[in-house]
Amino acid sequence: MPINLSVIIPVINEEKNLVKILVNLEKHPDIEFIFVDGGSQDNTVKLIKQADFQVILSPILRRSYQMNLGADNAQGKILLFLHGDTLLPQNYGQIINDIVNKKDFILGAFALNIDCKKPIFRLLEMMVNARSNYLSLPYGDQGIFLKKEVFEQLGKYQDIAIMEDFELVKKAQKYGKIYIAKSAVTTSSRRWNKLGIIKTTLINQLIIMGYYLKISPEKLALFYRQMKK
Repeated sequence: MPINLSVIIPVINEEKNLVKILVNLEKHPDIEFIFVDGGSQDNTVKLIKQADFQVILSPILRRSYQMNLGADNAQGKILLFLHGDTLLPQNYGQIINDIVNKKDFILGAFALNIDCKKPIFRLLEMMVNARSNYLSLPYGDQGIFLKKEVFEQLGKYQDIAIMEDFELVKKAQKYGKIYIAKSAVTTSSRRWNKLGIIKTTLINQLIIMGYYLKISPEKLALFYRQMKK
């Protein structure tokens, strides 16, 4: 059976999350899974191989590079880029196929769910999903998908230190319609738990502001890493 969908997952030291992630990836003959490891020092690669999934060892630790490397090796007509701490909804393959076949489709993503029961996270989800739907601006943690030929025509992910997903979506907006699935991916709350929702949101907005002010992605990535400490 020809490969219809390739799921590309860049990872680095995701041992703790992989148990949930690997179980969530239901194997199907027309779905290909490609993990691209950026040099993990834990059991990430071992766990992926034990679960009988394909893993590519990237010479460079940079998500944009890792995702492009996975896409270059993908056989599917459709590419789904998934973060290593994110779970897909049930029937995601059918959901993607249905959206890809819609009129004027250029790029799609899922709604966002965060794996924390605190009420404040429901508000955060509402804000993210409103932004995605009304501004046609999903982020990478929502599982971006598009046809491989379109991905290549758009120039793939720009190989930059940060904001590669934002850059791709903004470029895609010029050529077609961006669809957001009603079903949601479930992503880890770890980055919000570490710094707090307010600080994390503020950092994200400052990064976006810096992007529009044309500050180099390298400087933005350095700022991001410093603020996360």
